[in-house]
Amino acid sequence: MHPNLKNALAWLLAPAALLVAGCGGRVSASDASAVQNLSSISIQASETRIDTNRTTRYTATLADGEPASVEWSVSGGDPSAGAGSISRDGVYTPPGYLTQDAVTVQVSAVLVGVLAGKTGQTAPPTGSTALTVTPGFLQPLTPANLSLGANGSVTISGSMTEVGGTGGMRFALASSTTGTPSTEGTLSTPHCTRGSVSGSNPSYTVCSVTYTAPAVIPASDTVYILGRVASNPTLSWTRVLLNAAGISSNPAEHQTRLPVPVSLGSSSGSNVDYDASQGQLTDCCGGTLGALLQDTSGNQFVLSNNHVFARSDQSIPGETIVQPGLIDNGCTPYGVGPGTTPVATLTGYPSLTSPATNVDAAIARVTPGVVDPKGSILELGAKQADGTLAAAPPGISSTGGKGEAASLGMMVAKSGRTTGLTCAAVSAIDVDVVVDYFTDCAETTHSMTKTFTNQIAIAGTSFSDAGDSGALVVDAANAEPVGLFFAGGTDANGVEQAIASPAADVLTELNSQVPESGAPTTYNFVGGADHPVSCLSYDAAKSQEETPASPALPAAERERVEAALAQAQPLVNPTNGIVRVGIVASKDHPGEGAIGLFVEPIAGATNAAAAAPPIPPSVGGIPTVILAAIGPSGEPATPPVASQPRAASLNQALALKQKISASLLKSNSALFGVGVGQSLDNPSDAALILFVDRKKITGSLPESPELVGGVRVRYILMDRLHVTRSHGSAHGLGTPRTGRCFSPRRPDATPEEELSPSEPGLFEDRLNLPE
Repeated sequence: MHPNLKNALAWLLAPAALLVAGCGGRVSASDASAVQNLSSISIQASETRIDTNRTTRYTATLADGEPASVEWSVSGGDPSAGAGSISRDGVYTPPGYLTQDAVTVQVSAVLVGVLAGKTGQTAPPTGSTALTVTPGFLQPLTPANLSLGANGSVTISGSMTEVGGTGGMRFALASSTTGTPSTEGTLSTPHCTRGSVSGSNPSYTVCSVTYTAPAVIPASDTVYILGRVASNPTLSWTRVLLNAAGISSNPAEHQTRLPVPVSLGSSSGSNVDYDASQGQLTDCCGGTLGALLQDTSGNQFVLSNNHVFARSDQSIPGETIVQPGLIDNGCTPYGVGPGTTPVATLTGYPSLTSPATNVDAAIARVTPGVVDPKGSILELGAKQADGTLAAAPPGISSTGGKGEAASLGMMVAKSGRTTGLTCAAVSAIDVDVVVDYFTDCAETTHSMTKTFTNQIAIAGTSFSDAGDSGALVVDAANAEPVGLFFAGGTDANGVEQAIASPAADVLTELNSQVPESGAPTTYNFVGGADHPVSCLSYDAAKSQEETPASPALPAAERERVEAALAQAQPLVNPTNGIVRVGIVASKDHPGEGAIGLFVEPIAGATNAAAAAPPIPPSVGGIPTVILAAIGPSGEPATPPVASQPRAASLNQALALKQKISASLLKSNSALFGVGVGQSLDNPSDAALILFVDRKKITGSLPESPELVGGVRVRYILMDRLHVTRSHGSAHGLGTPRTGRCFSPRRPDATPEEELSPSEPGLFEDRLNLPE
């Protein structure tokens, strides 16, 4: 059990000293014991087979088991790409590509230091071991999600880090990500295009397959196209929503170069959002063209995130904004090669480094005639005759372009570069989150960590992904702006957790921090009459097999709950609907036990939820869970389930969150977000939502909601939140690449100078991309 996280809530209500334990270093063996049996050293690694997307760490020990100080080296490997590299501390990194289905790398270590000269041998002791390296995915399957009606078809493709070779990819149609076969539709024979090495620039293997939906779709369902690189078990998949309403949606259309005037919800970004090394462009980024704004003078501006348009505070006004973003044009900027359209010029942004800034936003003045003046967003409109969704402006008739506030459980929609049109419910409000920012596309150089307050959390399968940054979040019922999406992550159940800044806050900060031409102004959303959105929700048709089963509780955890079970027996009262109690797994506290209260409808009650008895959030320090009792027919009897927490419970949780959030975030490095949402153990109750870095927590979580004044606590274990622009290598986007040289950006360079070659002929070696 993680001691700091275990007690963090208790410390906030009963102040105590925070003790931080130090980390010990390695203890060296004495010369006397270490010199013995040094004829060789032993090398250990956690894995003996990896693909090109992974690394592995090696350690070396002496014969007596003590750590050895060694110099590492690698040999063998791929005849063209080499053996890869290994760092001084033993971290092995494979080469970026292979020309075979598998290669063997020899990892060697030589003893160095004082002991190396005391062995009595003519040469220092050595050790070696073999590692098998196989190709991996260069890019996951694309598109990652899509919707199809009856008889609809789509081509799915993936790129792998293999040049030549014979392995290719294997594709399968499944009803779940675990590989359960599905008969809902068919797959064609895969087709692979294998590249060749030209100098240091490989052309990777690209494989594709066509999926065709069944002729009849009686009810919406989800199927998966699974892809595996043949030589290793690495899995990628595309989630397909078989849409009973006949709606077809392919996010790939959001990533293309659109005809002028372009619609919002499409790929975009700064024309200089790339990384360069030694005059070579190495990486580039992209996000989403979110929405259209208009000031009091009638000037129009496109809205996105600061980290999409302004490169996280690194840009100066005047930089060119292009559509699509460089990520979708082979990292080829406008002015260097074809494929993009300049759509706007960066106007300004609330600075992320300023404590007065609480949104991640930037605006760029529209190039006249290039962006749809009505603010139409891809797929936000009605279904068309061919099953696709029309572009349409957001609704503004209810709020006059000011946007509306989010509420817990509100169904919202967003149209973004990577996942297209998706819908999900607001899962938490008044969320305080800690987000990391980087100076480069590859996210290797950390620039800042910023805490945002009063944000919106949205949870949904395939709701968002990298590259959707800057997308406008709207109320699915009327298309009114609700928020601006800027960060996200994936929880332990594979569900995307998205964070958006409230729409009203975005406008307020733009009004105060980004004056137009130096004069105060007011920005409003451009749109039209309120209208419903044809929602695509992957949660609604989620396969039952994909839903994680309740884990079996360890014996010690069952004993802990058993000790408190007797205290719960007095709650059993059939006239109030509670028919028995038992030991179950908590949904709010992953991995921990709870007291299950099995409930059935109250006879004669016209409002089951209102007639439900008051349920304590915990008994004896153990959380309670509301479950359906088994009725006379053998089927679960529907218990009183609330679609929303009780108002009193919600207000209590909001008040508590305001009181302890700041201190709670500082109490433990594993916590990076605090908000208020709905308890899963008892949906009638609100809960304090804690976002926990699953890589920093070990053991169980706090089991005593009573530590926070009777308010339930719900934990979401997930990867740490990150800003969600997409990035890719200039040589890693699945098509043949040639070297391109770029002059490094200078701090004093104008946007035009940044694209100017430093000498004649500098850009002569370029991509030949279609217009």
